[in-house]
Amino acid sequence: MNSKPQIEYDEDVLLLEETTDVRDLIVYNDDINTFDHVIKTLMDVCGHQPEQAEQCTLLIHYKGQCTVKHGAYDELAGMCTAIHDRGISADVV
Repeated sequence: MNSKPQIEYDEDVLLLEETTDVRDLIVYNDDINTFDHVIKTLMDVCGHQPEQAEQCTLLIHYKGQCTVKHGAYDELAGMCTAIHDRGISADVV
């Protein structure tokens, strides 16, 4: 016989999830900027590899726009400003 009383524990586990509103950084086509300029911008500002930047630039040219990055608004807003500073049209949506 066990002389120690058994204690039952009810544990509530609180799961905290960080909810982030995921946005898209979209770059638009224009007739002013060269392929090389857009590719270099995507590499410098968004951290794209050369192949990824080239593919996005082709989509921008042929489709009129391309989502070049996903993320939180705060992260993408700075990138959008940097893209604008290089004379390229972009929005965070």
